[in-house]
Amino acid sequence: MKDQLPKVAYFCMEYGLDNSFKIYSGGLGILAGDYLKGAKDNNLPVVGIGIKWKQGYVEQRIDEEGNIYDCFRDYNYNFLKDTGIKVKVKIRQNDIYCKVWKVDCFGNADLYLLDTDIEENSDRWITGRLYGGGPEERIAQEMVLGIGGVRALRALNIPADIYHFNEGHAVLAGLELINEKMKAGKSFEKAWESTRKEVVFTTHTPIKAGNESYSIESLIYMGANLGFSIEQMSRIGEVPFNMTVAALRLSKISNAVSKLHMETANKMWAEIENRAEIIGITNAIHKGTWVDERMRKKFLNLGEMWNNHQALKKELIDFVEKRCGVRLNLNALLIGFSRRAASYKRSDLIFKDEKRIEKYLRERKIQIIFSGKAHPLDTMGKEIVLNLVEMSRKYSNSVVFIENYDMEIGRMLTRGCDVWLNNPRRPNEASGTSGMKAAMNGVLNCSILDGWWAEACKDGINGWAIGDENVPQTVEEQDERDAKALYDTLLKKVIPTYYDHHRKWLEMMKESIKSTERFFSIDRMINDYYELLYKK
Repeated sequence: MKDQLPKVAYFCMEYGLDNSFKIYSGGLGILAGDYLKGAKDNNLPVVGIGIKWKQGYVEQRIDEEGNIYDCFRDYNYNFLKDTGIKVKVKIRQNDIYCKVWKVDCFGNADLYLLDTDIEENSDRWITGRLYGGGPEERIAQEMVLGIGGVRALRALNIPADIYHFNEGHAVLAGLELINEKMKAGKSFEKAWESTRKEVVFTTHTPIKAGNESYSIESLIYMGANLGFSIEQMSRIGEVPFNMTVAALRLSKISNAVSKLHMETANKMWAEIENRAEIIGITNAIHKGTWVDERMRKKFLNLGEMWNNHQALKKELIDFVEKRCGVRLNLNALLIGFSRRAASYKRSDLIFKDEKRIEKYLRERKIQIIFSGKAHPLDTMGKEIVLNLVEMSRKYSNSVVFIENYDMEIGRMLTRGCDVWLNNPRRPNEASGTSGMKAAMNGVLNCSILDGWWAEACKDGINGWAIGDENVPQTVEEQDERDAKALYDTLLKKVIPTYYDHHRKWLEMMKESIKSTERFFSIDRMINDYYELLYKK
């Protein structure tokens, strides 16, 4: 039966497979890495296409004066396998050769990475830095991923029935597929129609401004149009050329990454004609990577579950002490918050009315561990990080900031905290898989009803909802209202339950695991992909 399944080539700009392999930035890459691991676990005909980033994303450090500095260094990996294949992409009228490496050592389906840092190229820096550089550099990177990715599949003799674009970065692969069919004699219209039957698309970004677009003149200058006219390019991606619009018009079907995100995405792109239907397939996680074996077993009783949790919490406390020199209290409530430092995620919302929680922090009744990383050019994101660093110095015994957020930190926090806090501006969190990892480890979510939590939350039973589903008119009003709801939930529900109703806390932990472990597992997500995207 497996050999009758569609063969899938999965394109993504980043992959979070292991902390030692620095070719990822955040949630998009973690999802892609988990997807490839799930494909391997289920023996599915999937290959990944990506880029070998010489310097990865960024290392972000905080100096003693509280300043952020971004570090970039070259990484070398001895586990990459040389396929012996090189493919050529013409960029700025120059032939750029892309060496193809294979990765299959992290329990993942085969992943092929393209690399321009070879002696044949005068411009070796295209695959230098993930999400680095200006528009021309980004176009060049997306040409390598999309156009080079399709050519790599051909050179490797790997057949594909479905081309899955994970976010719009890969959309130039669609132009290459049309180009191939036109060279075989089809008209532009027929080639486009045929290509649409082979492409599916996952959209992640629920903010229009966050969806990449370029002037068609820039794409033509770079050679990304592959000879297509301005009129043909505008029909595919509008003017300016929007990568998400193009992906929606090049695919037979597309998916958002939660039910709420499906509603948001369909409203966002409602005016785009001739686009694919956007359905909802909620993201999920690879349990083998993120859920500790001690929390995956069938518990004899609630006491055994609690003891295992406390062991994980102690491991986290030891980890924090080693990293930050702060010894947290094993028996005090420990809240975790770690994610990319973007303004809509509001990492520092809990300090909006600092006086409301100052007493609890001074008395160490609340302890909070933060970790996050801002894009090097994101000034607002860096301001959020600096505010968290300032709070960690002000409340040095109860607030900790762990610099340079990565997979290792994420794994430790989602296993060892008591509560997982998440407070994005609804509906800007497309999914948010960190909360799933926490939930399956028995860590109770306390979150805004956004992304996946809008589907999973049973308030007061498997975690807590912050506020309700209503969204105020202005950002200022939303922040004010959500901060008040956060304090009310934390002070009136979370803290009393932790300290005064231990049995209820344990029952909530058990329900957190039970209610999430199947539906939010990568196995369910991949099955949905096959049934709702690939076979359709």
